[in-house]
This record gives sequence, structure tokens and C-alpha cells, in this order.
Amino acid sequence: MSRPRPLVVGIVNATPDSFYDGGRLGVGGDHGALIAHALHLVDEGADWIDVGGESTRPGATPVDAEAECQRVLPIVAALRDVVPVSIDTTKPSVAARALAAGARIINDVSGLASDEMCAVSADAQATVVMHTRGTPRTMASLTAYDDLVHEVVDFLVERSRRARSAEIWIDPGIGFAKTAEQSLALLRGLDRLVATGLPVFVGASRKSFIGHTLGLTDPAQRLPGSLGAAAAAWARGARALRVHDVAQTRQLLDMLVAIDG
Repeated sequence: MSRPRPLVVGIVNATPDSFYDGGRLGVGGDHGALIAHALHLVDEGADWIDVGGESTRPGATPVDAEAECQRVLPIVAALRDVVPVSIDTTKPSVAARALAAGARIINDVSGLASDEMCAVSADAQATVVMHTRGTPRTMASLTAYDDLVHEVVDFLVERSRRARSAEIWIDPGIGFAKTAEQSLALLRGLDRLVATGLPVFVGASRKSFIGHTLGLTDPAQRLPGSLGAAAAAWARGARALRVHDVAQTRQLLDMLVAIDG
């Protein structure tokens, strides 16, 4: 039996401080460029759009819920009738307001850490549960594991049971409380996440582990490495890839599917 067509999730960051695209497309109330960018990603082949209003890069400054909503809700509302939208947030109140504005999916990078988010997930068609430790300010110091892949799998299985959406996805959290070497190990061991039976969602696009591995300090230079990570994730069973570069990733995956027949 052939595998399902891989999904490409386009990233729209309404933040001034994301590690790669923060501030490039307009923030602070000017949503036009961000909406146009999202529509461009759809034209390039994005199956859904992931909208975020708070950076989760290591060391990022927290944003209050109202500011986060001001950044993301106009984008969600503009896209609701065009493409499925996920809201990338750790705050239940932001998730709830985004769902009311038209988002269908919660992408919770805290891994459903709160009972409140679990409750909100009942109103979403799907929830993406990600593995992490700590916060963006502390996660770089929380990378000690006895058995990395085993611990990530156990965490995701346990947390996924807390979600109340009809569909649950799991994300190994590449780069979140993981060193570069650990991020590579998670990609190598992705089949163990796939074996849970839950669809696997991977976000590796342009991240620092690619730069560390290939000696590329500038995220703008990491497209080929990102495509390599995408190919590896797909080969090991990932169902969806969260990326900055939709057209290139879509072409890569479509070619791999054609080769597989």
C-alpha cells in the first residue's frame, strides 16, 4: 500500500525576533505582507499554514497573550476560508481565540503542559503535541537524556493522551532542549515515533543543528541542508514537514513519492 502524500506546512511568523524570518515580512499591526506571504506559500503548494506570534528560539523574550493575539488573529481570519490554519502557541487563551477566528489546528510546542490547553484542544480538529523541556530561555541547559529517543517517544505518547482533538500529531521537537547531535539522532530514530501509530510532524527547516553540522552560521544558507533533513524525515515515515521553503520542499517530496511509485 502506498504511503499518504506528504503534507507541507508553511511557516508564517508574525514576530520580530524569530531566528530566520523574524521582522522580514512586517509586524506591529501591518499584516498585509504576512497575509500575502501566506497566500504565496499556498500557491507554492502548502497544505496548511502555521501562524505564530511568539518566537520560541533559544533565549527568546516572552510575549503576553494580548500582544500575541494582535499579531496572529488578523492573519488567521484572512486565511480561514483559503487553507487549513494551525496556531503555534503555548497559551490556551491565544489558542481559543485563534480557533474562534478560524484556525483548525493547535500546534503546542509546550507539549500540552497545561490542563487548560488540553481543554481547549477539544475545539480543534487536530492538535500537534511537541516534545520539549523548560522554556526558550532555559531549554539549552536541559539536554541531558539517558535514552533520548525512548524518552521522547514516552513523553509524546503520554502527552498525546491528554489531547481531546479528533486527530493528534506528534513532533519530536528538533532543536528544543536538544543539541545538534541529538537532533540528528532524533531524525535517525524517527521510525520509533512512527511505530506509535500517531502521524509524525517534523520541523527542521533552517534550524541551528543544520548550521552546526554543516558549518553554516547564517540560516539563509541552510536551504540545501533543510531539504536533506526533509528527505530523511520523509524516508523514515514523517507525514508532515513544517518549512519556510514550501516550493522547494514540495518539489523534493513529490519527486520522492514519484520514485517510490
